[in-house]
Amino acid sequence: MSFVMTSAERESFLSGIHVGVLAVERDGRAPLAVPIWYDYEPGGDVLLWMHRDSIKDQLISKAGRLTLVAQTEQAPYKYVSVEGPVVSNGEAPTRQQALAITRRYLPDDEAVAYVDGSLGEVSILVRMRPEKWLSNDQSK
Repeated sequence: MSFVMTSAERESFLSGIHVGVLAVERDGRAPLAVPIWYDYEPGGDVLLWMHRDSIKDQLISKAGRLTLVAQTEQAPYKYVSVEGPVVSNGEAPTRQQALAITRRYLPDDEAVAYVDGSLGEVSILVRMRPEKWLSNDQSK
């Protein structure tokens, strides 16, 4: 019996609403691992919105790649881990891109208020192209 998800299952799971855990290597220390909101559509890039020059941005720029993990919190447990190169991390997100990420996690009125209060010159959109996947579905 295999608990590994098919390609379609893992992409569908990752496109669901989960707080991701961003993992990025750093010199001489354990990797940075922090929760993060993200957006993903099957077959596309993983999108992360963050502040320019934050520790996340600095480490991602230096490493050139990252890992994102999404999981369920209740049984039957499932997770997807995806790793890949950063294909873009200098552009500012459009308002629509920022709203697409935020609306996954907040009701519409709160998402709009959050984006209107947070989107600015220090905002960047990081795009990661999925290359390596790990997955587990304990409901199989």
